[in-house]
Amino acid sequence: MEGLDALRTQIDDIDARIFELFSLRADISDKIGAVKRAEGRRILDPIRERAKILEAQARVPDDLKTQGQILMELLMESSRKRQAAREMALPKMYTDIKAARDAAPVCFPPDAFVACQGIEGANSQAAAERFFRRPQISFMSTFEAVFKAVEQGFCNVGVLPVENSAAGSVNKVFDLMMEHDFHIVRTTRIKIDHNLMALPGSALAGIADVYSHEQAISQCSAFFEAHPGINAHICENTAVAARIVAESGRSDLAALASRPCAELYGLDVILPSVQDRDDNYTRFACIAKDPAIYPGADRTSLMLVLAHEPGSLYKVLAKFYALDINILKLESRPIPGRDFEFMFYFDLECPVHAPAFDTLMQTIGSVVQEVRYLGSYSEIV
Repeated sequence: MEGLDALRTQIDDIDARIFELFSLRADISDKIGAVKRAEGRRILDPIRERAKILEAQARVPDDLKTQGQILMELLMESSRKRQAAREMALPKMYTDIKAARDAAPVCFPPDAFVACQGIEGANSQAAAERFFRRPQISFMSTFEAVFKAVEQGFCNVGVLPVENSAAGSVNKVFDLMMEHDFHIVRTTRIKIDHNLMALPGSALAGIADVYSHEQAISQCSAFFEAHPGINAHICENTAVAARIVAESGRSDLAALASRPCAELYGLDVILPSVQDRDDNYTRFACIAKDPAIYPGADRTSLMLVLAHEPGSLYKVLAKFYALDINILKLESRPIPGRDFEFMFYFDLECPVHAPAFDTLMQTIGSVVQEVRYLGSYSEIV
């Protein structure tokens, strides 16, 4: 029996020959592309590609047929991309990104006219005050109103919750992302504490009803299990809950809200931090109408629509892997009015001045049906 070192030497020699042939194949593919352009032929020849796949499967043992098919498909895809790159101008998306990057402001602005969903004391307000030292805040009744305020130029920026560490993504915001024109310019995370608060003089034993946002109630399930006689009531957000209790005049009502809401609406905290988990954070995005890439931007968000066929998501993930780009978030949402089609939302970790970023932005359109760039930004803590 041959030793391990000898066998490894053989496989190393085979690998060297494979990559030598791979480079030679790429050179010949470029020449084929030049002939196609000269003769006005399409890059894709589906009849030949199907024949090549069958030929590849026939050349390997039965237990390698699937891998042989995948290898042949990857080789042909590589050739198509090289040929397409020779005849295509840079995508408009990339030139727009490059223009925004070249025009990058020196620093993030200290103040802005900000649209937030909710009322005074909402967590979105805390996020706005994290983004800006002197924000002028206009409170909106809905998330959609925040998008419209930015889109129509009523406010410079908007602040929206996008995900919670305990409850996951804010689906309503992700659905609205597909309908509105905006760019993410910065993100942050706010620690969320849900405190049980009521009018001064109220006691836990006398509380019958608690108001709060749906997510806040779900994040305090242990509290409600321990107090089965207390009824939960859903309202727009935690700050609204605090205001309802403050205006009720009733000592049997309480709210789950942040401690600043207790101070703002004159309530006493009966029980502090009643959430199930102490590591409860909500991530907020600061959005603007036009793309703006500030110094230090090392995250990028994309919305992609993929072909409804086997392997389409794999091709996207393979591109990220090949470029050594880390995926921070992957979310899929159904596209309204398009049966069985989904939008994929990606948060990627990659500095905007890295060569991998340029390559991705220039080529991502070749493996998806639709691509939308949502912005490059940094996350502050």
